[in-house]
Amino acid sequence: MFKFIPYILKTLWRHRSRTGLTVAGTAVALFVFCFVITVQQSMDDLHHRAEASRSLVVFQANKFCPATSHLPQDYSQRIGRIEGVRDVVPIQVFTNNCRASLDVVVFYGVPPKQLQAVRDFRLLSGTWPEFENHQDAAVVGRTFAERRGIKTGEKFSIGDLSVVVAGIYESDDPAEENYIYSHLDFLQRGKGRNLVGTVTQLEVLLDDRADSTAVCKEVDTMFKAGPVETVTRPKGAFQAQSLGDLSQLISMARYLGYACVGLVLALVATTTVMSVQDRIKEHAVLRTIGFSSLRVFRLVLTESVLLSVVGGLIGVVAAVLVLEFGSLSVGADAVAVAFGPSARMVMTGILVALLAGFLAGLAPAWHAARTEIVSALRQP
Repeated sequence: MFKFIPYILKTLWRHRSRTGLTVAGTAVALFVFCFVITVQQSMDDLHHRAEASRSLVVFQANKFCPATSHLPQDYSQRIGRIEGVRDVVPIQVFTNNCRASLDVVVFYGVPPKQLQAVRDFRLLSGTWPEFENHQDAAVVGRTFAERRGIKTGEKFSIGDLSVVVAGIYESDDPAEENYIYSHLDFLQRGKGRNLVGTVTQLEVLLDDRADSTAVCKEVDTMFKAGPVETVTRPKGAFQAQSLGDLSQLISMARYLGYACVGLVLALVATTTVMSVQDRIKEHAVLRTIGFSSLRVFRLVLTESVLLSVVGGLIGVVAAVLVLEFGSLSVGADAVAVAFGPSARMVMTGILVALLAGFLAGLAPAWHAARTEIVSALRQP
């Protein structure tokens, strides 16, 4: 069949305007499809990574936005004595927006000595001593730094909060690269705030033998009658709740992905049908000179698949470039989701294009292969 590729290409080039429009439409549809599945995969990856970290998040009960959660910092000492707890990290959170946003700014105030122990950061520029020795210093995620054009040594401000960038880090978890980590004391004593002795949340790190469900229950029972009641969940469940409304919108977006696949089928099928109708006599001549019905069927089917795959590849490549260099993310309630390309997205996009081209070409190819030779030759 490969020896007939030049013939198929000449056939497509004969109606290049129609071919070009079909390829362009397929590329746009596959671009949107790849974007939708990337968003869904990013949400799933965020949840799985959080669950794998063996972490719990302790939050003030009946509070949803980080700005309204205030836990006594000394809760960390009591939680640290629970069996199975490896470490407890007090975290003060500051965000410019608790609602869903495409450019959310999230500060995490953490004791500097604990930061390296609880996060898998690698500094791309700057040094850890520079961060640890200056209270107004911060380390910034690579994705956020690229999006805002921030460099090491510069001052970054959001509202009344200003920090000096002591370093830019990268992480194995893409979502982490959207955060800014500063000193806990700095956020507690910031301008207009008097939060000394309180934190937004406590992150509880468990050892491998600990039962996370039992620890959650024990923590909440311990503080049920305390000055501030708590709610404790695995980090993945906590992030899923924080992104609740956003998760529902993203789940609904899958229907947009299905619509894109349907659009590819309609475009390629329409073009292939028109091509077959234009070449009824040509196919009859091929049959006359010895081409079998099966070979004609395969020629038309290959043409359909080629159209779909070329458009699909263009759409997939465009999606990879936009996701790779766009530094795209969305956040809500101080939880960010980063969108980046993946091998799984690329393979899914190519397979969808291949399958759509195959399905779209079946009916036209069957029609071309079953057309009566005599009546087809009589066509004007």
